[in-house]
Amino acid sequence: MSTTAIPPAPPRQPVDLRAVKRRVWGWWAFDWASQPYFTLGLTFIFGPYFAAVATETFMAQGLAEQAADARAQSLWSLGQTVSGLLIALCAPILGAFADNTGRRMPWIVTFSAFYVAGALALWFMLPDGSFLVGALIAFGIGLIGAEFTTIFTNSMLPELGEASAIGRLSGTGFAWGYLGGVLALFIMLIFFAEGESGTTFVGLDPAFGLDPEAREGTRFVGPFVAIWYVVFMIPFFLWVREPRRPATHPSFGAALHDLLQTVKGLPRRVSLFAYLGSSMFYRDALNALYGFGGTYAVLVLNWSITQVGVFGIVGAITSAVATWIGGKVDSKLGPKPVIIGAILILMAVCTVVLGMTRESIWGIALAEGSSAPDITFYICGAIIGGAGGVLQSSSRSMMVRHAPPARPTEAFGLYALSGKATAFLGPALIGITTWLTESARLGMLPLIGLFAVGLILLIWVRAEGEKA
Repeated sequence: MSTTAIPPAPPRQPVDLRAVKRRVWGWWAFDWASQPYFTLGLTFIFGPYFAAVATETFMAQGLAEQAADARAQSLWSLGQTVSGLLIALCAPILGAFADNTGRRMPWIVTFSAFYVAGALALWFMLPDGSFLVGALIAFGIGLIGAEFTTIFTNSMLPELGEASAIGRLSGTGFAWGYLGGVLALFIMLIFFAEGESGTTFVGLDPAFGLDPEAREGTRFVGPFVAIWYVVFMIPFFLWVREPRRPATHPSFGAALHDLLQTVKGLPRRVSLFAYLGSSMFYRDALNALYGFGGTYAVLVLNWSITQVGVFGIVGAITSAVATWIGGKVDSKLGPKPVIIGAILILMAVCTVVLGMTRESIWGIALAEGSSAPDITFYICGAIIGGAGGVLQSSSRSMMVRHAPPARPTEAFGLYALSGKATAFLGPALIGITTWLTESARLGMLPLIGLFAVGLILLIWVRAEGEKA
């Protein structure tokens, strides 16, 4: 028998709990910093402002109001379609390359610059429509920056805690994001975004002497979002340190080869394949619902930008509360039942919205000047915000359960691809249906079908996930 002594195990390095907590808080800071681009830019301030300016421009060119509304919505959908296609094509390759090189932070810095540059350029969206196409391009650049930084930060989620904590961490992150979005929106409505009277929601002149005639208060949404992001990303860059990973095949050619091998193997991974397909459809529907919610209110209910902003505050508050609660439910029950419940709720709300005009709700005539459509849409907005936030949070949690530990960024790149490969589909279907029916209201009809397809595909998704 050998008498060779077994060397003692090396002493375990103590875990710096303060550093761990700071890393989690730094990761949450990204959601807080980045959410205003979607809340203020995509949905509640810039999107409706773009739609209003585009409609006035097309009417000045001789189109009737309803046709001009439809043209404006179609143009807005075109911008999101092009941006979505670019994200879909590049996200998986960049994710695979980041995993191969072991570096994600340089990409976060690079696409943060896209975010800030695109947001700043929104200032030049004049009310005369002279920068209409330029603003659409600038918004797309900022949106690409926001989406790509999200891919790389999402891939850090599996490293933040135990598997049982992922749902809670994801939900809390989204909750902080929505709180940041609603606070930013609140500041814009109080101090900057002017209504038809030329004053803000509380009757103040736009801050810093901004000219309401030139809509400078509303246009300030771009610089405001850019400044917000720069300031609140400081905790992220100070506290989040990515683990050292050895570089394997640090070239785009090798990354593309590895990605193709992963894609070829997807049909054999039934749960992951079904989940990517499912999320492709239901997230496309959700993003389109977010993207066109504000413009729908302007074009169908004739809301002012201020009313849309209040609608945004209601939706964002319910989102923050719902995602925080949903994260806890996710950690207890798992993400799959949470996702199913959220989709069913969103389908029901879309059905209500489709049957609503200023004159009637699903054929029930309303008195002239009735506030019922406004109240109903506020309620629908609150439900969309809550259910949509929970759906996004639990979807991220479900993807963690399917992401190989060695290649999380590639996995989230594929997740982004599934969300963007048909990102054109929701806006395009809305655009085509709007054009065919010449009705911005009926243009929302395809979203119910997209949610339904996503729900059906969840049948083949394993609740416990699949990592190999």
